[in-house]
Amino acid sequence: MPASPLLSRRRFLHAAGALGAAAALADPCVARAAGNVVRPIGWRDLGTYSGTDPAGRRVKAILAGSSRYLIGPWYAGTYTRYLPDGYIDLKGTDERAIRLPAMAAVATATALTTRTYDERALSSANAIIRTRNLIRTLAARHRANNPDTATRWGSGWQTALWGYYTALAGWLLWDELNATERDQLSSMLIWEADRLTTGNGIYLVGTSGHQLYMTRTNGTVVSPGDSKAEEDNWSAAALSLAAVMMPAHPNVARWKRRNVELLLAAAACPADLTSNKTINGIRLSSWLQGTNIANDGTLQNHARLHPLYMVAFDQSLYQGFVFGLANQAAPRAALHNINRTYAALVSKPFPLPDGGTSFIYRSNSAEIYYPEGNDWGTHFPFYFGNFDLLVTLTGQGTGIHPAAAKWERRHNESQLALMSRFADGRTYGASAENTYYGREHRIGAMAGQAYLTLFLARNTMGNRLRWR
Repeated sequence: MPASPLLSRRRFLHAAGALGAAAALADPCVARAAGNVVRPIGWRDLGTYSGTDPAGRRVKAILAGSSRYLIGPWYAGTYTRYLPDGYIDLKGTDERAIRLPAMAAVATATALTTRTYDERALSSANAIIRTRNLIRTLAARHRANNPDTATRWGSGWQTALWGYYTALAGWLLWDELNATERDQLSSMLIWEADRLTTGNGIYLVGTSGHQLYMTRTNGTVVSPGDSKAEEDNWSAAALSLAAVMMPAHPNVARWKRRNVELLLAAAACPADLTSNKTINGIRLSSWLQGTNIANDGTLQNHARLHPLYMVAFDQSLYQGFVFGLANQAAPRAALHNINRTYAALVSKPFPLPDGGTSFIYRSNSAEIYYPEGNDWGTHFPFYFGNFDLLVTLTGQGTGIHPAAAKWERRHNESQLALMSRFADGRTYGASAENTYYGREHRIGAMAGQAYLTLFLARNTMGNRLRWR
């Protein structure tokens, strides 16, 4: 069997200083997929990144460990057979069956592409085969490519996010995919993006009437205790990726416009409803029809003030690297109210049961204070360290002390301490530490996207995180 294009070009990539792994596509050509044009990542135009700065070393270690676990022990224990059609058995169509392998694919594709993959458990060649299996199976099972209602997924409440993860991993490993796999990947993403452009300013029709806001402009709370911020920005993620992967697609203008609308809706607060500020062509007071966060930067989810959902604005900030990989500026809407929310984490006091007060970011500690409790478990340092890093790299911590870079070090050192308990790269032990069944996959997906953001911000070509 011929050597993988990704592996066979390692010597060239090293000599040329290109990114590595899937950087195999070094020329600016385009590839046709599903009747549309997908533009591969032009790694040569993006410079290189060593990951040797302090934050880079921390995130690289997290990514290397997580991807080693996911494509090694987790994959081997989860996927034990091929089906007659040549695809792996995903064992369902729900979040566990689709989102988890999609997140694993992002982690491993990033590690392979950026040459941070750790081969102690599995060779790079075999890691490529397994990652490609995840990508091609997920794309083939999407409803855009699969008529079988029993085995297909797509057009659901959360499936835009699953499509985003799958397409991002596939774009990173584009040179490893054949023509059919490329066609199916782009068809999947187009389907998910197109359905998000329908509906008025309150609903997304393509997501079964998904509400954009927790609270209407008249003060009516339409989803008590359930901010729609996270849902809006994960839907925006699919639109942003479709726009940069397929810049000549006839719907790209609609995708870009809806991306901006969802980013602004996600972070809308009451003060915005009377604001004359215009962001990416949208006047806040004229367009917004509700809010998702409070003026103090906090938000409600799971019927409580929930810090874990405050840092879910990481998905908005990832748009910096998504557009950066296409050498484009990301919409400034992705930065809207990030400083407001980060200030609430660092410097807003909350009451303690004993009558005192505490910040969510506890002084001189990596521990997080949850003012109304945390129903997801007890250990989430990288959720916060990842957000700290993104705030640092995008300049959204201005005027907030202690600085985000200080918190990044503290939280990510705590993450590495959790990982040091295990030899296989995983983070968690007892289920109570993080009760989400995709806990290891979430770490991997965050680490991959954080490292790609570092690559764009601190490479040899200078800071390529640009905003318009």
